[in-house]
Amino acid sequence: MNERRRSLLGMAMLGAMEPLFAMPAAPAARPALDAELAAVVNDPALQLASLSVLAIRAGQPVYEGAFGRSFIGNGVLPDKLATPDTLYRIASISKLMTTLGLMRLVEAGQVDLDADVSGYLGFRLRNPHFPERPITLRSLLTHRSSLRDEAGYSWPLATSLRDVLLPGDPKTFSSRAGPGDYFTYCNLGWGVIGTAMERITGERFDLLMERLLLQPLGITAGYNPSLLPPAALAKLVTLYRKRSTGAPAADTEVWNPQGPWIAQVDDYSARPPSPPAGIATYVPGANATPFSPTGGLRISARDMGVVMRMLMNGGVHEGRRLFERATLERMFARQWTHNGSNGDSLGGFFNAWGLGNAQFPDRPGMQLVEGGGFEAVGHLGDAYGLRSVFAFDPVRANGLVVLAGGVSSDPEQNKGRHSALARYEERILTALYRHAIAGQRAPT
Repeated sequence: MNERRRSLLGMAMLGAMEPLFAMPAAPAARPALDAELAAVVNDPALQLASLSVLAIRAGQPVYEGAFGRSFIGNGVLPDKLATPDTLYRIASISKLMTTLGLMRLVEAGQVDLDADVSGYLGFRLRNPHFPERPITLRSLLTHRSSLRDEAGYSWPLATSLRDVLLPGDPKTFSSRAGPGDYFTYCNLGWGVIGTAMERITGERFDLLMERLLLQPLGITAGYNPSLLPPAALAKLVTLYRKRSTGAPAADTEVWNPQGPWIAQVDDYSARPPSPPAGIATYVPGANATPFSPTGGLRISARDMGVVMRMLMNGGVHEGRRLFERATLERMFARQWTHNGSNGDSLGGFFNAWGLGNAQFPDRPGMQLVEGGGFEAVGHLGDAYGLRSVFAFDPVRANGLVVLAGGVSSDPEQNKGRHSALARYEERILTALYRHAIAGQRAPT
């Protein structure tokens, strides 16, 4: 299939947004889909702590499901079941949401994606190996800035990002590829983007994203869990891995399928989340990384569907235009395609990229659903045991959201058959697509 055919230039107008789940799934399809997804969650080879999913067909939500437990008490505290409005820390899908906030500033004329980002940061950001080449927001959004994560990508609020970046730690910059030369996935880039957004607006990142994106969409979500209202906090999932009880909680790369579920992040069973240290005296524009523009958004699959439908609807939500259609076309236009030598695909995870979004060509070896048929744009997430998918076809207005809240064994030992995803992710996506969108039974 031609990679370029799925341009947003062909995005169909879907009319005014309807209430979520105005069109239910076919009665005959839902029990079979429920059963297939439950089988994935409870598969002895790789169990999931929780799962929340959503499917949209032709612009309308047709299926949502929740499985497993949002909190696991391990016999000490009561378990809590996942529900369709359970909030998850969605990991790197947060980057796409951050990009949407940035694009609102672009529309307002406050940002030029091709300007030297130094002007927005208030200090001269340069790769010391390529000192004459500016780093731009476009290069950050497309992971071609030459920044690297090896020296870290998050610091306490008391640490200025300027003090981290100006010394030029050799591990922070590529010595072989300058800005614009080479794709290397980089979380640090989004810390820089979030900090620039703060300095441009004078607003703290978490509050800025509330104003720019979450509040206009009527979404209860946030990059700062300490500000979630009590009702939302009660719905926040804890992310898990199974491991030996002797393994340190911070050791996030150890699995033991015979061990207990160990909380990795967002366990607030004993006490509510605390604000980031130093927040009372923080000056916006110094260091947005504690709010994690790169991965820290807490949101439900249902509300991710609200974002997805707004994008499918050309930037309109409930009759109100939030984005110009041209802005979204610009954001989702292809910026980079892996050709074997122009970037690190990380084993096939990254094959094509827009501005702050991954793109999923419907080609062998990189198909989201078994047998193909679903070419999409969006983003993936992977952190603290969670795996997440936000993917939609802007031409046909079909979309899938998957939030898996923890695994019992290493997903890398459970590789997929037709993509770089884990096999359990492939099974979930294929079941959703076949039942809810294509109307066919998914293979086992």
